[in-house]
Order: sequence, then structure tokens, then C-alpha cells
Amino acid sequence: MDISLPFRYKKLGYAALNVTDLARSVAFYRDILGLDVVRLNEGIAFLRCSRDHHNVLLYQSSEHGLKRVGFEMEQRSDVFAAYDHFEKRGMDPQWVPEDEASLLKQGIGFRVRERHSGLLFELFVGAMHLATPFVPTVAKIARIGHVVITSGEFESSRESMVNDFGFRISDMIEGRAAFMRCHPNPFHHTFAVLAGSESQFHHLNFMVTDIDDIGKAIYRVKKNDVKVVFGPGRHPPSDSVFFYFLDPDGMTVEYSFGMEEFAENGARPPRYMEPVPESLDTWGAVPDGLFGRSGPIEREIAHPSRVKVVQ
Repeated sequence: MDISLPFRYKKLGYAALNVTDLARSVAFYRDILGLDVVRLNEGIAFLRCSRDHHNVLLYQSSEHGLKRVGFEMEQRSDVFAAYDHFEKRGMDPQWVPEDEASLLKQGIGFRVRERHSGLLFELFVGAMHLATPFVPTVAKIARIGHVVITSGEFESSRESMVNDFGFRISDMIEGRAAFMRCHPNPFHHTFAVLAGSESQFHHLNFMVTDIDDIGKAIYRVKKNDVKVVFGPGRHPPSDSVFFYFLDPDGMTVEYSFGMEEFAENGARPPRYMEPVPESLDTWGAVPDGLFGRSGPIEREIAHPSRVKVVQ
């Protein structure tokens, strides 16, 4: 059942990844994936695929994996409503310090961890709108699409994303996967949780505007000795054509073309799909053993701001 909460999401804003060789990863995400490098700042690379200042952050680190995920809210008031909501639920939300928000070229925001997977979420407003549009290079990327994790407490993480975060479930594969949208964003999923033996980063998705981008990527990644780990194929839950490959740290990234969109009101109920391979792909692709083995979810305790933010 959908849970109506007193705040509204705009979209998935960004994913922050830890990488072990920043220069190598910047080259990959620029030249192979097709993102635009906005700037480098003391061990952090800011990259975009839209007019936003960034959609991907790469942090130099000793270990690769997922650092946090940022969701942009519709209004400033939604940030305060969400903060109060998480505070009342005892989830200890923490305001992003003003100097860090300035570095990120964002307005106010706070961070809160999902109770079971340990993933750190940032809910913010006011991403800087750059003067120049994003110009596609090797692929016509439309947007950052979704982030997927595995959780060692799958059922609990799924319920937390619905009851704590207010996400809507679009489809489920029984006991294995929950595909969710950040309401009222229309796309079939901006986030997904998979069942796993432990909580890990699974993959990061980018949506492209032309199916030819999938075909061209197949040959581009092979030409550059990039490991293909799944696809091409078609996902029955979202009806997306997909193609997965690995970044230099072995983290899985995905191109996808096409996706079901949901109306804000009167959307169809989620489907409960059979837990068989055909529920993930209708073309018969078989995932490589390295698919989705993208490293840990960072659990380092942040240094939050206790300063009260004025509405």
C-alpha cells in the first residue's frame, strides 16, 4: 500500500561513489560513459549529464563503493517537512554543513541513513542550474536513472523505503527485488533494493535517448577492453532495454533505453513477479559473475552539523 508523507521528491539528484584512482575513473566516466567533467576539487570530481552542477561525485578513497545518494526535493518546505518526519521517527537526520552545501553548489539539505542497509541518503533542494546545457558526446544520456543496492535485510529495507522515505513500489520480484519510484517522479524506478547476503552497492544507471546508444556502447566498451557483465537485454519490470559493464574499480554501470512512466494519481498497483531469470530479462542474456559486485556501502560516521537551519 502506498504511504502518503508530507513531502515530495523532484528526482534522483546524484550518486556519490568512492574510487581508488580518481584520474583513471574521471577518464572512464568522461570518455567511455559520456559524462561532462564540471570541476575537480581536492580529491572530488564533479560530473554531470544535465544542466545540474553534478549528477555524479567521485571521491578519491582507499576502497571503492557507494558513498551516498542524493535526492532533490520539489520545494524548500519539503526539506523541512522531511527533516521533521525523520526526526520524529528517531532516525537522527543531520543538516549538511553550510560550507559543504556551498561546495556542492546546492541549497539546504540533510542526510539520514536507511535503518537496515546503512545507506546514507541526502535530501536537498536547489541544485545549481548551469548556464550551458549538457552536450552529449559518446552517448545521448538523458539523465541519471537509478541506484540499486543489495540489502542483507531485504524485507526490512524495502519497508523502510516505503514507510520512512515515502517511495512507491512499482514492481516486485517475489523475495528478491523491489523497484521503487521517488513519488511523484514518474519513472518506474529511481531506486531498487535486491535481496543479498549482505548490504552492498549493486549498480548505477544512466538513461539514454536512443536505442542506438545501446548498440554503439557494446562496440565502444569492447574496443576499450571494458568488461561486459550483462546484456544487452530487456527488463520485464520497466520494459527497458539494458546493457551493463564495469568501471575501472569493477563497479557496475548501466545504460538503459525506455522506461514505463506512472501518473501521479491513479497509477497501476505493483506487480508481484515470479522469481525466475525471465522476470529480469526476456532476451535470454545471462549475467556474468561480476555483475552487481560493486563494493561496500560506506558506513563511516559523518561529521554532521548540529546547527538549526531556519525555515
